[in-house]
Amino acid sequence: MSFSKQTIDHVDLHNKRVLIRVDFNVPLDDTCHITDDSRIRATLPTINWAIDDDAVVILCSHLGRPKGTANPALSLAPVAKRLQRLLNKPVAFTEDCIGPTAESVVKNAQPGDVILLENLRFHPGEEKNDDQFSAQLAALADVYINEAFGTAHRSHASTVGITKYVKVSAAGFLMKHEVETLEGTVENPVRPFVAILGGAKVSGKIEVIKNLTGKVDKVIIGGGMAFTFIKAMGFEIGLSLVENNMLDLAKKIHEQAIAQKIKFYLPVDCVVAASLSPEAETKIVTIQEIPPDWYGMDIGPASVRLFGEAVQNAKTILWNGPMGVFERDAFSRGTYAMAHSVANAYAYTVVGGGDTALAVHRAGESESMDFISTGGGAALQLLEGNHMPGLAALPDRPY
Repeated sequence: MSFSKQTIDHVDLHNKRVLIRVDFNVPLDDTCHITDDSRIRATLPTINWAIDDDAVVILCSHLGRPKGTANPALSLAPVAKRLQRLLNKPVAFTEDCIGPTAESVVKNAQPGDVILLENLRFHPGEEKNDDQFSAQLAALADVYINEAFGTAHRSHASTVGITKYVKVSAAGFLMKHEVETLEGTVENPVRPFVAILGGAKVSGKIEVIKNLTGKVDKVIIGGGMAFTFIKAMGFEIGLSLVENNMLDLAKKIHEQAIAQKIKFYLPVDCVVAASLSPEAETKIVTIQEIPPDWYGMDIGPASVRLFGEAVQNAKTILWNGPMGVFERDAFSRGTYAMAHSVANAYAYTVVGGGDTALAVHRAGESESMDFISTGGGAALQLLEGNHMPGLAALPDRPY
């Protein structure tokens, strides 16, 4: 699919102050060490393009959820150090993203310099899309580039408000690639096209399922959301996660898919736990034999085989959502097995960001996937066919 928005290669950056909204919301461990820098690496082509054009490159991002107050544990300082290594050049770091400190660093910067501003969400104006905060951010720049696909579904100051105050705006290369890949996968897939949907709740994926129904050849449902479908079929699911208000809709979706000749796969067995405690007893049971007071936590070995066989003849695979509570070792096997099956399929493989990207990374299969989205919620919104405020705020490409 062709990308309709103006992109960075359509605008003049030479000797300009270029503010790039990136998504450096990377995972940190207890010592503030970055455990996965793939989101940083994904922006390097855009950053280097601006550097090569002798722009003063100003990067801004959020990290975590500081809720409008400064939190040292969520500082972007570790990101500045990692970026410096990846670019192999100095990265200046400002202690604030607006105000005299940031303005002074930007004013003294030379063409080709790179500056990373402190966490945008240390200010309540960011998430409120506050006009004053947007204007202060915009004052730092001549050109604005949105490269943060992961926040394109949010109406924030750095994704929407700023475009009112900067004369020239455009999308970065990653933003363009994300949108083209996700939209193109759904609209023009090579068939057979298989969608794998997991995660906790049906309600979070309902619009995705509706949008994909009629476009896919097979749907595989796993994770907590599977138990809503299983209960809707009349089976006992014990204390497993369920959305009782979604039972009728789940049944309807299941029946419609079958009526449309779409192969609809649900787990046939699962790993259950006696309690939610990490030390709880676990066992493998068929879907028909879940004990009344046990919790379903992962797909079982028979489901792993069934799902694995279902993707083997696929030519396009879209995967969004884990198969179980993969963060805990006892319940990670289903998700990791799915990652291996998708990686080994002779297909074009698209992973829809968020928890799924993390699971693929932990399974050691990141390099085997054709495309891993940097945005979880944003990827979902795009797959639902919904409006993306951060994208809509950018000007259309001049033809």
